[in-house]
Amino acid sequence: MEVFLQLTVSGLSNGMVYALAAVGFVVIYKASEVINFAQGELLLFGAYLSFASIAQIGLPWGVGVALTLVLAVAIGLAIERLVLRPLIGEPVISMIMVTIGLSGVLRATVNAIWGPRPRTFPQFLPSGGVEIAGVVLGADRLIVIPTAAVIFVLLGLFFRYTRDGIAMRAVADDQQAALSMGISIPRIFAVAWALAAVSAAVGGMMLGNIVGLSPNISAIGLRVFPVVILGGLDSIAGAVIGGAVIGLLEAYTGGYIGNGLNLVVPFIVLILVLMVRPYGLFGKPIIERV
Repeated sequence: MEVFLQLTVSGLSNGMVYALAAVGFVVIYKASEVINFAQGELLLFGAYLSFASIAQIGLPWGVGVALTLVLAVAIGLAIERLVLRPLIGEPVISMIMVTIGLSGVLRATVNAIWGPRPRTFPQFLPSGGVEIAGVVLGADRLIVIPTAAVIFVLLGLFFRYTRDGIAMRAVADDQQAALSMGISIPRIFAVAWALAAVSAAVGGMMLGNIVGLSPNISAIGLRVFPVVILGGLDSIAGAVIGGAVIGLLEAYTGGYIGNGLNLVVPFIVLILVLMVRPYGLFGKPIIERV
């Protein structure tokens, strides 16, 4: 029972970080039908920005986190305005290839500024253990789960009640119809990239607090693909559920079986889902009538 609870908490906390990165994929795909291959590097950049703000500059952690989020918004807006907006109207594959190049640029920037060696991330989540049902669980991992849940609720409220959120839903449903109603497509793209950068930065801070800081954490971008495919490329709720499922599968497989199988299981799930439900468990099938 003790091992099961520890693996469950570990899997859910990792899954929530995956979900935060996956939400960035979903938001950008819903707005522009572009798969952002730089999402893992946005997460990496956000983690290092918080490290610089808190550990290197010495800001209080609350101020450092707020500054990181502001900078993440600025980076997302800059990427959309300078890199992707000139490609509006071009084939989607061109924009996807640009995000692949962008991932290399962001990773190289991190290596140029902070170097390749691992860093000790400033501990701003409570450390130590919490005893639940006679089992000692990591306090930082326990806090990650409700924190991520609050962020997902706020995102849901944003999409349901705010003007930009409703406009994003309209653009996701039909860009031409949204444009005819006076919705600014470039503005929606900018908001999507800003939200993706913020969600990635929050995930980066949480991941850095749990496992430490190194350029290798950008690899989470590839590990998030099974989450996105499982939940559906256009479903935020699916990204959250997919993150939890993949995180738990990794934890249980690594804890009970081992032998590196936990690194393979998510991609086995990806293949199976693509074979059975190409649009994911919560994705919306696209039916074209000719």
